Amino acid sequence: MSYEPPTPPAELPTDLVNTLNESSSEQLQRVARYAEELAEHKAGEARLEEDSDESEIEERPDDLPDDVPAKATITIKEINDNRYYYWQWREGEKVRSQYKGPVSPDE
Repeated sequence: MSYEPPTPPAELPTDLVNTLNESSSEQLQRVARYAEELAEHKAGEARLEEDSDESEIEERPDDLPDDVPAKATITIKEINDNRYYYWQWREGEKVRSQYKGPVSPDE
């Protein structure tokens, strides 16, 4: 274990680095979980945006619920160290999600 604090990425704003440096380890762990979930959400939005640019709609999967559009994609979210599948799709400016089920441990 190093006794020196890590060097922040140069791309991070100084005020963000200062705020993180002043935070407790518990707060930093919560920030890390939030940042990971937010990054997954934004990556899902980017995938949905790419998918919405495609002109042809794929065949409707058999396990797709009736209230989920055919253009929906599957996203994995980690909540409290558990992983879950969610259907995600875009409705106008909003990204919608619907629970699909847990990710099996062997995946």
